[in-house]
Amino acid sequence: MNPTVGIAVILTVLQAAHCQMVKDLSACLLGQNLRVDCRYENKTDNPLTYEFSITKDNRKHVIHSTISVSENIYRSRANVTMHKNLVCLHLQSFTTSDEGIYMCELRATNDYTGNQIKNITVIKDKLEKCAGFSLLIQNTSWLLLLLLSLPLLQAVDFVSL
Repeated sequence: MNPTVGIAVILTVLQAAHCQMVKDLSACLLGQNLRVDCRYENKTDNPLTYEFSITKDNRKHVIHSTISVSENIYRSRANVTMHKNLVCLHLQSFTTSDEGIYMCELRATNDYTGNQIKNITVIKDKLEKCAGFSLLIQNTSWLLLLLLSLPLLQAVDFVSL
């Protein structure tokens, strides 16, 4: 077999076997809480594991994880929510002592291509406020949103008559 063809076949197989890819990592402030959004592309139904950590003073600290054990100082302050193609870290009472390089690491079960990792530097004074629409998705039930929009929908129907 031609070596070039062999390499092309191997690369194609590895690319097809790649189950997820971290696409974007962003951070914002929600009141006094930090939210880190880890968006990914998933090409499998295999379960996803994650780890959020911070590197400060050249030392890695696990904040929340299904891969390894979280450190005590973060356990009571951190939680993670998962939505379609989005894993969100919520860190309560964010202060300047929580500044550092945040990492999102994802791994799909039976994905032998390795973990997907992205980093973002988080500095409190440089963080933006979380967008209003995403706040509704994160914190408000869809039923409440629907109930709040009913008067608007009725007004539109009344005007069209």
